[in-house]
Amino acid sequence: MMRFLAAALTAGGMTAVTLGLADIASAAPAGPSQVEQTVRTLEASGYNVIVNRSGSAPLETCSVSAVRQGQEHSTVDSRGGSSPATTVLSKTVYLDVSC
Repeated sequence: MMRFLAAALTAGGMTAVTLGLADIASAAPAGPSQVEQTVRTLEASGYNVIVNRSGSAPLETCSVSAVRQGQEHSTVDSRGGSSPATTVLSKTVYLDVSC
């Protein structure tokens, strides 16, 4: 009878520990934060991203408050007598982040 009671208590304790750890794991952020994902998306679109951060909390807890268009650098080439062709050299965007 004592072995059965000890086994039941051990199993119950292990279940409680497992469920407790699952709650902690679900509270932790999974994957990149909103800010990191936004930066990656903008960089993949060809932008140079400048992050303006307000607050001192870790970046994982920050949120994007605004995305503002920055300066665009381009060149116009009209060689060869055809209509001028504009080539964009770089695009900048400002990402406002609040923590």
